[in-house]
Amino acid sequence: MARESLGDVEHLVLVAVLRLGDDAYGVSIMDEIARRTGREIAKAAIYIALRRLEEKGLLASTLGDATPERGGRAKRYFKLTKAGARQLRDARDALVRMWADVEHLVHRAAR
Repeated sequence: MARESLGDVEHLVLVAVLRLGDDAYGVSIMDEIARRTGREIAKAAIYIALRRLEEKGLLASTLGDATPERGGRAKRYFKLTKAGARQLRDARDALVRMWADVEHLVHRAAR
């Protein structure tokens, strides 16, 4: 698999899946991102990102049991793959390297 950089929403989705563990499904991922970032991302954008990340091999999914409160439909749960964990780690490391020794500059520029 070729290395591709993560888009902003993809990055947030991967981190949310990692944080949520066994409870990572579309709505819980959307809620986790909103709670932690204050950013409301459309449900459709979350599901597009989930599908894209699964196609890239960065996530894997399984269907849970059907539930009456969902009209008999099952939730699709997501887990980070090893490739997804490596991609997320590499993206974080790249951002940390970019931010190294510039925090004072951003504070000065924001004044």
